[in-house]
Amino acid sequence: MAKKKAGGKTTQHKRPAGKRLGVKVSEGEKVYKGNVLVRQRGTKIHPGKNVEVGRDHTLYALAEGKVTFSQKFGKKVLNVITG
Repeated sequence: MAKKKAGGKTTQHKRPAGKRLGVKVSEGEKVYKGNVLVRQRGTKIHPGKNVEVGRDHTLYALAEGKVTFSQKFGKKVLNVITG
């Protein structure tokens, strides 16, 4: 039988570390080839011109240019416009 009550278990139910997901660049910002544009779970934002999808649904730039966001068939699309 316990002589004292438990003082509380602070090691249980720890919050997991954040995964740093989200949009990494804003519209009109200049990006370079290979730059990560969006980290996401699933394709919430779809790739457009000069943008490719990675294995974990990360969007990255295929060319140097400026970032633009648009919609196509009701889906968010991210483009990199060169020039």
